[in-house]
Amino acid sequence: MKKQEAIRDARALGTPRMLVLGLQHLFAMFGATVLVPILVNSFGLPLSIQTTLLMAGLGTLLFHFISKMKVPAFLGSSFAFLGGYAAIASLNTGKYAAMSAAEKLQYAGGGIVVAGLLYVVLALIVKFVGVKKVMRFLPPIVTGPIVILIGLNLAPSAVANAATCWWLALVAIVIIIVSNIWGKGMIKIIPILLGVVGSYIIALIASALGATTASGDPLISFSTVASSKIIGLQPFFTNFGGSICKFDLTAILVMAPIAIASMMEHIGDISAISATVGDNFIEDPGLNRTLIGDGLATSLSAFFGGPANTTYGENTGVLVLSKVYDPRVVRLAAIYAIVLSFSPAFAALINSMPTAIIGGISFILYGMISAIGVRNIVENRVDFSNSRNLIIGATILVCGLGFTDGISFSIGQAHITLTSLAIASIVGIFLNAVLPGKDYEFGSDISGGKSGNLGTY
Repeated sequence: MKKQEAIRDARALGTPRMLVLGLQHLFAMFGATVLVPILVNSFGLPLSIQTTLLMAGLGTLLFHFISKMKVPAFLGSSFAFLGGYAAIASLNTGKYAAMSAAEKLQYAGGGIVVAGLLYVVLALIVKFVGVKKVMRFLPPIVTGPIVILIGLNLAPSAVANAATCWWLALVAIVIIIVSNIWGKGMIKIIPILLGVVGSYIIALIASALGATTASGDPLISFSTVASSKIIGLQPFFTNFGGSICKFDLTAILVMAPIAIASMMEHIGDISAISATVGDNFIEDPGLNRTLIGDGLATSLSAFFGGPANTTYGENTGVLVLSKVYDPRVVRLAAIYAIVLSFSPAFAALINSMPTAIIGGISFILYGMISAIGVRNIVENRVDFSNSRNLIIGATILVCGLGFTDGISFSIGQAHITLTSLAIASIVGIFLNAVLPGKDYEFGSDISGGKSGNLGTY
């Protein structure tokens, strides 16, 4: 089978194909991005889907500007802060006792603004101390298992979503596999988009014939679409004062510590993108720039009433499958998100996509994230006959998979939860720093000094 060559300048494909490739990235991020406000609303906080889409698009463009237009990353809603939203929604003491849900959301946003600024602090450390000294604490034996955990922690949601209608999820999976393995030309480049559109069309036909989900609900419902306006403004346009964030120490102590996990996810995601593309983005444009871009995008979003942003593994999976590494394509997806954020009806239409389809797509994308972590370990030849490496890797995996509910503790009246990924990251970095003996040096290893980008592809 002839190996598909990587495409680094999508303009060579022509404008129509570039537009379609951007649409594929839009579909890849859409389900997860809008799921965050849906879940936050279930906590009782009125986070807007429209604002979420707008801030994802603006945040992505801001990230690309700060990272010198070099990194093909999309910034969507972060799931890491869901526990913080739930904690603030349940606060019922002091000033929060009689506070409306809308105002609680503002204070949650203030906490996330501070969390985003912590990215900038880490970026300054990287800038002045040097990436090599920082990356001494993040060799492949640490970054590899962490990236593996990013995919594995997402796996249960893929299974749960697919379980709502297994046959439909399998249709999406089969379309992706067939398109990517046996497809030719453009078909081989857009397997995710074909999987979404193809399975959605089949779901429409099946729904018309009376097919239902495992719970007996219709496969597709257009009830929210019919009641939605075609064009509508975001809440901060119509209620500016009621959307801008507010600051309070309690909310800050709830939200800010979550940045520990999200910053590690950022490093893992930039590493995964680097490995996929074959460029060392840790060194150029630099981890300091990508951290600042992600952090400021998060703070900007939260300031105007949106969720935290994060680099999306789903879009990294699209890069792996399509072999189109041009950041221009990702920026097109960001522009699409901005435009579509002004259409409540379109958001409702896309949100009508059966959960099983999202599950099927996730089966492929989430698994690829973990596979990239495995490749990091293999290509950097991590020696697991070395007890030190074995202990670090084993402990990271057990922490990441074992602490399913994280670790919760209180600081004053604030209830703080460290997620399993945050615990695994902290433990892995700590063990790597204190255990004697190291068999890796960033910048002079066998893969060309690319611990950060998980080795060459």
